[in-house]
Amino acid sequence: MRKNPAFHDAREIEASKKQWTRTVAILDGQLARSGGHVAGAAFTLADIPIGLSVNRWFMTPFERSSFPHVEAYYERLSARPAFVRHGRNGIA
Repeated sequence: MRKNPAFHDAREIEASKKQWTRTVAILDGQLARSGGHVAGAAFTLADIPIGLSVNRWFMTPFERSSFPHVEAYYERLSARPAFVRHGRNGIA
């Protein structure tokens, strides 16, 4: 449990969600240009940390914008057994 009052400031939370959304929008554009993965058409080491971040994006309970390339990317990653086991904590 976070006890720091700054983590409960509604304005800070809203600002954080807006920044996170801008970052995911950048990723959405990159995925549209790259051919499906972060660094190109094929899965690479770059997809591991980004995939974990995308998983956190989808698991965090807040209303979010739709990013079709990120959503498709998440589904592609979720077809990988290792990602389901380690990135999605076994939740398919």
